[in-house]
This record gives sequence, structure tokens and C-alpha cells, in this order.
Amino acid sequence: MNQEQWTRVDEYFTELLVRPDPALRAALEASDAAGLPQISVADNQGKLLMLLAQVRGARHILEIGTLGGYSTIWLARALPPDGRLITLEAVPTHAKVARANIEGAGLADIVDVRLGRALDTLPQLAAEGRDAFDFIFIDADKPGYPEYFEWCLRLSRRGTVIVADNVVRRGAVIDPASRDASVQGMRRFLELLAAEPRVSATAIQTVGSKGYDGFAMAVVTADP
Repeated sequence: MNQEQWTRVDEYFTELLVRPDPALRAALEASDAAGLPQISVADNQGKLLMLLAQVRGARHILEIGTLGGYSTIWLARALPPDGRLITLEAVPTHAKVARANIEGAGLADIVDVRLGRALDTLPQLAAEGRDAFDFIFIDADKPGYPEYFEWCLRLSRRGTVIVADNVVRRGAVIDPASRDASVQGMRRFLELLAAEPRVSATAIQTVGSKGYDGFAMAVVTADP
């Protein structure tokens, strides 16, 4: 088994189960044209996020890490008409591209792209006294995951689903001696998950068009 095989299988699943979508295709093309890194979730992963949010019955979604808005569009499509999604992006160019892509998908009325470091905007969200989020997707800088998780708990309630992407780091996550800040951040995040009595969590390895990686998922089991 190799990367070519994994990619072909992803393509097979996508052709069968993920319908072609002009808005999503345009979002990827615009992101590429703007020089954004090609690190958006895969098509079938984006649909998985949408399905998870739908299963949860999410009305309020938080995304940490917008990039070009590809995963944002998938998640926003899980919302009911009166739902709301807030997505946090630190890079101005990324936020500009994402806003255009979200508007092109017809979702600008329910998606709020907030520019700034997540560790600055998350406390602002907490201070606004808004309703707790039903679904949270973390896909940002990996060293920040431990602190993002702590803020996500503050913004959650019992039943909130938290999904964190890129937790495997091509297998390097098992190396306690790694000098990679992303690996160490991920290890601290997973240790926090394991030690937190208010969540039930697991992590899954994946292979596909994006290579060898995985995600963690937690359900908040008690009000923070």
C-alpha cells in the first residue's frame, strides 16, 4: 500500500459518495490561485465533518483555523436556517480569500470570519456571553492545540462535539523525544484529552489523498 493507492481509493469514494459541487471546487481553485497552502481537508473528510455536525444537530459551530474556507463551507451546510458558524483565522490573506469563498457559496449570512490570533479571539468569544457551541472543529497551528482545547471546553456544554485534525503527524506523535513543536503540541493536547474528566474521547488514524494522519474526537459529558 502506498500514497498512490490511498489517493485512488479516496477518489473512488469521492466519485461515488460526494457529489461534484461548483462552490466547493471554486473555493479550492481560488485558494490555490491566492497561493494558500494546499492543506484543506479532503473532499470526503469535509463531508464527514458535515455529517458529524448534522448528527449532532448543531446550531452553533466554532471552527479554529479557516484557511480558504473549504471546511467552513462544509460545516456551514450542516446548519439549520437560523444556525450560526464562527471561524477564526490569524492570517489576513487567508481570511480575505475565505470570506470571498463563503460568499460565493451563499453562506455569508450565517458565517462570521473573525481575523486575529485564536488565543486573542477565543477570550473575546467567552466575554460575549453567547450560547455554548454544539460542534467545534480545530484545524490550526498544532502547538496551540492544548490551549485551544482549554478554551473550547469553556465555550462548550454537555453534548458538545470537538473534532481535532492532524493528530497523527505521520506517526511522529508516538515519539516523546521529538523536537518538532507540532508533535509536542499534539502530545500535550492528547494528554489533556486523556486527563479531562468532562470529556469522552478517542483518536483515529487515517490514510488517503492527504497522506497518513488522523483525527481526535471528544464529546463533552458534563457541563464545564
